[in-house]
Amino acid sequence: MFGQLDILPPDPILGLNQTFQQDDNADKINLSIGVYQNAQGLTPIFTAVKKAEQQLLAAQNTKSYAPQAGDPSFLEHMTRLLLGDELSEQLQDRVAAVMTPGGCGALRMGAELLSHAKQNVTLWVSDPTWANHYPLLQSAGLTLEKYSYYSAETHSVDFTAMLESLQAIPVGDVVLLHGCCHNPTGADISPAQWDQVISVLAERQLTPFIDVAYQGFGDGLAEDAYGVREAVKRLPEVLVAASCSKNFGLYRERIGAVMVITQDPQTTLAAKSHILTAARSSYSMSPYHGGGIVGLLLSDPELTSEWKTELEQVRLRMNRLRLELAEGLNQAQSRIDFSFVAESKGMFCYLGIPLEVVHALRSEFGIYLLDSTRINVAGLSQENLPIIIDRVSEVLSR
Repeated sequence: MFGQLDILPPDPILGLNQTFQQDDNADKINLSIGVYQNAQGLTPIFTAVKKAEQQLLAAQNTKSYAPQAGDPSFLEHMTRLLLGDELSEQLQDRVAAVMTPGGCGALRMGAELLSHAKQNVTLWVSDPTWANHYPLLQSAGLTLEKYSYYSAETHSVDFTAMLESLQAIPVGDVVLLHGCCHNPTGADISPAQWDQVISVLAERQLTPFIDVAYQGFGDGLAEDAYGVREAVKRLPEVLVAASCSKNFGLYRERIGAVMVITQDPQTTLAAKSHILTAARSSYSMSPYHGGGIVGLLLSDPELTSEWKTELEQVRLRMNRLRLELAEGLNQAQSRIDFSFVAESKGMFCYLGIPLEVVHALRSEFGIYLLDSTRINVAGLSQENLPIIIDRVSEVLSR
């Protein structure tokens, strides 16, 4: 049966990381993979997360099944983290959340809900968007189309083109929006622009599906949730996919949540039942451990405060690194104005350099970034920044 199968190509991002691992260049630098790294190049465990995990393990007296929807404390506090206390209290039974295996699981379960709710659903994604959005969402039966978002010429959001694209989307379709820290560009829309986007969604009766993978990495926890909260206040139905991989550092624990908000409790209950049914036919229920950690942490004021402080330090460090990169490149060459790099949000941004420069950096110096020119800002350090600035400037000056 399996002898006729062809070997499929690896995921572009994971495949490039594999190439990096096989590179014998002792001075190689990896700016391609999507994990936070500290100054030592390690992906650390947050101190508050470690404390919560230790408390969780000490208190556990069973490994029996947890509720199918997930840890109740996790679901309550993730809802509050995304929507804020006041809005969460107002919505009550109009919002339902289900724990998922990471943000990918949340996206897939959201897509399953959409495919159950309406036949031949078309979902519109930003151009560009995270590459894995396509297989994740298309595999649930959704048709994907693009709306305008980023201008390679200005290295920023082309908001006029974005609005025009959204206004042309057929009534009743679904729009995938990045809640903050746009991946791969790092270019976000402002709160005022969010307001205009939500007005178009309301006018065109479009349902937002908001992907929140980096809450706290952009401008702050509340600031990064602005789009989600305003959409929930102003629109009848909102779908949200959230990840705890980045802001809690729980990558390998695979913990996220899909959240649905509708006009009435009965509709919300129905939507939740379809998510649970889709999960049952796939992985049955999400792994518990990561959700247990987050639920315990967010229910403890001291641990929550400590986590917020650590998260703020991570955000500020990335901001310093992107500023130093932009200033260093601008001082070292004049071909490209890299000021836009300093203005980007979150873990990723485009460098906006020609493809041949990307390939030269990889082949000659072992500096790995995606062909799209996306870099992981957290892959920068005080040790490799001067090297990267020197090598990029050298190749650009040829």
